[in-house]
Formats: sequence, structure tokens, C-alpha cells
Amino acid sequence: MEAKAVAKYVRVSPRKARVVIDQVRGKDVVRAREILRFSERAIAETIEKVLNSAVANAENNHGMSTDNLVVKAAFVDEGPTFKRIRPRAKGSAARIRKRTSHITIIVAPKEA
Repeated sequence: MEAKAVAKYVRVSPRKARVVIDQVRGKDVVRAREILRFSERAIAETIEKVLNSAVANAENNHGMSTDNLVVKAAFVDEGPTFKRIRPRAKGSAARIRKRTSHITIIVAPKEA
């Protein structure tokens, strides 16, 4: 039995979010929360919210104990990109890509 939580359309590039998500994948929940709490990356706060949501889903929907949960899978998918235009020299324009992410965390009980 596993529980998951997803945050969609988060305004951060997937490349930046993957740096943090790679650090918590495979860790137990207590250790993952420590890593996220002391991370200096801004996205760590959002990832911690998703982790807490996944743990709450496991506890409330599936009756799992919080003590023995582990981050089974954590990944970041690319969301839609907002396209904006910035004026450049001689009347031309440059495209600005504002990227978004879909963050998914799956927690499951530790294997004995």
C-alpha cells in the first residue's frame, strides 16, 4: 500500500526542483523532512508541503503509521511553459520561457 501527493503547475523550472528532489528520494520521512527543512533552495519549502501531504494521505486514507514510512518515489515532470516576449535591439524580440513543474511524491511503509 502506498500513498501519493502531487503539486501541479509549480512556478519553478524542473531542473532546479530535481536537484532537491534527488536528495530525498529513498530516505525515510523523518530524514527527508530534515533535509528539506535545512536546504537553502527556495523550492524545498514546496517539496516539504508535498511530502507532508503524502504522509497525511497515508495516515488518514490508508491507516499507515507515520513512523515507518519511506519516500518510495519522488519525481518532477515538466508542466506547461508560459511564453513571454522581451523587447530587444532594433525592434526585434526575444522569447522568455517561464517554466512550470509537476512535483510527485509517493510514500510507502519500510520493507522489513
